[in-house]
Amino acid sequence: MNKTEPRTLPGFMELLPQEQILFNQIKETIKNNYEKFGFLPLDTPVMEDSNVLLAKAGGETEKQIYRFTKGDNDLSLRFDLTVPLAKYVAKNYGELTFPFRRYQIGKVYRGERAQRGRYREFYQCDIDIIGDGELSIINDAELTKVIYDTFNELDFGKFTICINNRKILNGLFENFGQKESSTQIMRIIDKIEKIGKEKVIQELEELGIEKTNIEQIINFIEIDGTTDEKLDKLEKLNISNEVFVKGLQELKEVVKYIRYFNVPEDNFKIDLTIARGLDYYTGTVYETFLDDYKSLGSVCSGGRYENLAEYYTDKKLPGVGISIGLTRLFYQLNEINIIKADKKSIADVLIIPMVDNFEYIAKIQNELRNQGKNVQIYYEDKKIKTKFKYADKLQIPYVVVVGEDEVKNNTYTIKNMQTGEQKEISIWDGPFW
Repeated sequence: MNKTEPRTLPGFMELLPQEQILFNQIKETIKNNYEKFGFLPLDTPVMEDSNVLLAKAGGETEKQIYRFTKGDNDLSLRFDLTVPLAKYVAKNYGELTFPFRRYQIGKVYRGERAQRGRYREFYQCDIDIIGDGELSIINDAELTKVIYDTFNELDFGKFTICINNRKILNGLFENFGQKESSTQIMRIIDKIEKIGKEKVIQELEELGIEKTNIEQIINFIEIDGTTDEKLDKLEKLNISNEVFVKGLQELKEVVKYIRYFNVPEDNFKIDLTIARGLDYYTGTVYETFLDDYKSLGSVCSGGRYENLAEYYTDKKLPGVGISIGLTRLFYQLNEINIIKADKKSIADVLIIPMVDNFEYIAKIQNELRNQGKNVQIYYEDKKIKTKFKYADKLQIPYVVVVGEDEVKNNTYTIKNMQTGEQKEISIWDGPFW
């Protein structure tokens, strides 16, 4: 019989067990932090009706969609978690309590060109707060606290949460008479970290922006100093544009509440280059960077949007949210050895039976599991040396040996695989650790 080569499609992550354990631990840490702030779990379908999923899509996004037909059904795989959320909120509006706070951790699919660190199937970890008609600006500040607590616990090193407000940028461009070009200008500005100032100036010139206005734009985004100094300098620009004034006021409010949430000053800053490329962000925007690994790009991004579900309902549903691209982040951190997949097993104890009395073995197993330990039994008929070698290779911390004497005395023998310490314990004595 001809054999088929076992291979995984390009752009799809498949991990060894020890890597998967670490991946799951990181995912669990993110989930636990989201839940600490009262976010509710949500799991929308991976596959949606194409007309529903693509209501807002266009351009490059639509080209990357995995779309197919099955019978009379036109189906697509979700390309993010925000569009399914919009559908979900519009569909279940009458059943939800607002503000609706949800988190979702799940796989999304994009038909991008496969390359190192870029995946066609990847996990996103999203939270969003959706209001019914209005949503307090305090929510924007609270998300900064969520980001801080999450990355503080993940412990990937020093990090900075960069914040801005798109109204400030929109108002600035309106003040220059460039309202119609504001989206294109922001997309160019958003690339300054990647392509540098000179290239940004060149692209702004190609857009037809006058040199005097380009100088003002560059001077604006290069405003430096402490958080309070930057706010003061923005105030002293004396820009009377209504949108600019509103954005500056919102930014001040967010900073005030971030401080109330006790996010350390070293972990957040105003960055006027942060614009976020997606058009639907209308207020606060966030990007988070690992200080010693800026080349990784933003590890957590998001922002405020005015109307989440405008393509599905006439109800105004403003929201604010953030997203962590977990698959890409895991790959990058693993590549530069910030994280190490050291744990090879999730078992705390390996039971090695030396007798055929599996009723007694099951009794020990149940007792240890009742104590909250992960327990594995070695069933195969191998030499004792092979069984201990198995435990050692998987770095299982404890081995329990059960022979005739242990059955007779209602005991078991436990060995600490790290220290070599060994003792016999009565099954009724309770925990050995």
